[in-house]
Amino acid sequence: MKKILALMLVVIMAVALVACNKPTTPTTDPTEKPADVTEKPADVTEKPADETQAPEITPEPVVPDEKTLVVGYSPFSSKFSPFFAQTAYDQDAQGMTQVGLLTSDRTGAIITKGIEGETINYNGTDYTYYGPADLEITENADGTVYYDFTLREDITFSDGEPMTIDDVIFSMYVLADPTYDGSSTFFAQPIEGMEAYRAGYVTLAAYIYGLGEETEDFSLVSQEEQAEFWTKYHAASLALAEEITDYCVAHYADHGATGPQTSAALWGFEIEEDTNESFAAALEAAYKEDVAGMIDTENAGSSVEDLFPGFDHYTQTPVQVGDSANTITGIQKIDDYHLRVVLTEVDATAIYQLGVTIAPMHYYGEKEKYDYANNKFGFDKGNLEHVRSVTTQPMGAGPYKFIKYDKGVINYECNESYFLGCPRTRYINFQETLNDNDKLNGLLTGTIDIGDPSFSNDTIKAIKEANGGDITGPVITTNTVDNLGYGYIGINSIRVSVGDEPGSDASKNLRRAFATVFSVYRNVAIDSYYGDRASVINYPISNTSWAAPRPSDDGYEIAFSKDVNGNDIYTSSMTDDEKYAAAMTAALGFLEAAGYTVADGVVTAAPEGGKMSYEFWIPGDGTGDHPSFMIVNRSMEAFKEVGIEIVIKDLANSSDLWNNLDANQVDMWAAAWGASVDPDMYQIYYSDAANGPIGSTSKKNANGGPAQGGSNYMYCITSEELDELIKEGRSSTDQEFRKAIYKSCLDIIIDWADEVPVYQRQNAVLFSTERVNLSTVTPDITTFYGWMAEIQNLRMN
Repeated sequence: MKKILALMLVVIMAVALVACNKPTTPTTDPTEKPADVTEKPADVTEKPADETQAPEITPEPVVPDEKTLVVGYSPFSSKFSPFFAQTAYDQDAQGMTQVGLLTSDRTGAIITKGIEGETINYNGTDYTYYGPADLEITENADGTVYYDFTLREDITFSDGEPMTIDDVIFSMYVLADPTYDGSSTFFAQPIEGMEAYRAGYVTLAAYIYGLGEETEDFSLVSQEEQAEFWTKYHAASLALAEEITDYCVAHYADHGATGPQTSAALWGFEIEEDTNESFAAALEAAYKEDVAGMIDTENAGSSVEDLFPGFDHYTQTPVQVGDSANTITGIQKIDDYHLRVVLTEVDATAIYQLGVTIAPMHYYGEKEKYDYANNKFGFDKGNLEHVRSVTTQPMGAGPYKFIKYDKGVINYECNESYFLGCPRTRYINFQETLNDNDKLNGLLTGTIDIGDPSFSNDTIKAIKEANGGDITGPVITTNTVDNLGYGYIGINSIRVSVGDEPGSDASKNLRRAFATVFSVYRNVAIDSYYGDRASVINYPISNTSWAAPRPSDDGYEIAFSKDVNGNDIYTSSMTDDEKYAAAMTAALGFLEAAGYTVADGVVTAAPEGGKMSYEFWIPGDGTGDHPSFMIVNRSMEAFKEVGIEIVIKDLANSSDLWNNLDANQVDMWAAAWGASVDPDMYQIYYSDAANGPIGSTSKKNANGGPAQGGSNYMYCITSEELDELIKEGRSSTDQEFRKAIYKSCLDIIIDWADEVPVYQRQNAVLFSTERVNLSTVTPDITTFYGWMAEIQNLRMN
């Protein structure tokens, strides 16, 4: 979603194209990678190329083929870091270069004996899986749990440096740092000493603001730096006020906008004087030190960097204001190849979170700053500047070495020291394409060898025409599996609310109005786009998960099928048109309950904080090529009839969606979550899964919602009941108990109406039959084990 995620990770990454995480929460790390949708990040960390079959590991030296394999990709965001990658595509890009501490088999089960290998039968065939480490788990009588890792002693990074347990410890400390703001929620595990290590810090912005403009305390921050902050702070708020005023006067003169005072009123602020200075003061009073929140939420076009250059310095620089431990006592180095991680309690998700990417400390950190015995872990605590500085240039122990990213192409060369064997193909290029049509055309014309265009009816038709009648033939070979993830429509509870109370019944009713109409068009839209290759779902969780509610379960309901009084909206005898009309009638009831004025079936006025027009962002390649586009388009037409406007922003570049979600500029959107094996919901829905901003006095994100750090910043759900249930779901390994807990969580999420579950689809990866040696492609590809899982074995014809 930040924010996201595509194939899967760790078990999550064990697959290969990842991006957000979601209960599979992002949790679950997930991530789905459909090219038709997009997702945000995932938290876990590992990536498929580290698993393989025993027979594939040849004792004889391998001489790579001097050929180049080209894989078609949607646009990258250049965050090619094992710590900060967010989109599925960036996750894949960095994952090519990395190795995770743990790996998984074709069912998603964790391999705990990676060094010698574990042989597991799947679909009648025995496969042996290897990884960089062994794991032994011990549950103690006092409630603590030991995770003992043993690392292989023969692994080197691609630059020849040996991998040791110090690299694992460094990676864990980066993810635990108080200023870490990537998508991982490793810091949220109940690791002994984690809270004490992260305590006692606030951001520089929060600290300076807390001192006040008239302070004479310069003990921790110089007078010059404080003065510079306040100068920039006031300049930014004034520039923001001027921008809003100019925008309102230009666009809302017919609504009474003539200057700062009337513009402020239209923007939801009351000011005493008709000046932009007064407007700026009101903005400052509302947001305090949360400058990013102020600009991201209230702007009329500008970004934080536009109005407050260098603001990242104030949010990424910590100030220690209280006691903070120098070490995480539960991360214990035994020797160069053994590590114990101590958890204070049982946590069902821990095994997925502890499988961190093993990043080379000498590259991502500073070797001279590592001294485990003296609590030095490769960087200065609270300063990840060096880690961030190499975000665009990944390096690790994975199957391939990153060479460069230029003009939309990532160039890789094989890592001949890869611990599972030198890859058989020397070069791989990840080629950006603007849309799914470009991916498909590239496969048909020979410029792309492997791709994953949206598996739509149009795509299938083109494949069959090329092959002479089938989806697998002499030109294209199609491989499909159920996708570990699902498509959804998101609604931001801060931006779509009334009365400045996102969790109020009125605000929920506003969102329910939209969700009800979106839901009624799901069947026709998904059938039109996917045919029998996808199905409509009613809960925000992948149907591949063991925790997903089934129609036969008690309490199962069709999503958003009740009206404002709790009565069924539809009957079994209704025609489709009658259902559409009934949905709009129900929507008007919700709008009226939200405080909107409704007369004769038309909305004539909005309540305080509500709007008559909302934007819907959808990455449809600028052509409406998205499974949810019909839903949005038909809903737009339906709401137009009753006086509510939905403005559709069809994005040619999907990264625009994530960038603007990051900036909290999106009311509603369509995307997809990916998932991991475990349905933990912490990263997506926990209200304060905050990597940052640390020490914020308001603990709010840019919209005034929960602090950013997981992916809930997109929804801004703040429910204590949901938070407690999410934590309770982690406290047991009993699957039936956890399923009941997660059903309660899903009911609360539906109640908030921030997410409309749309579809469960199949994944399709297309191979050029003519150019790819299909006998070398990963066999028995599954939802949890993608084609990249054994990429070192892949050859060209």
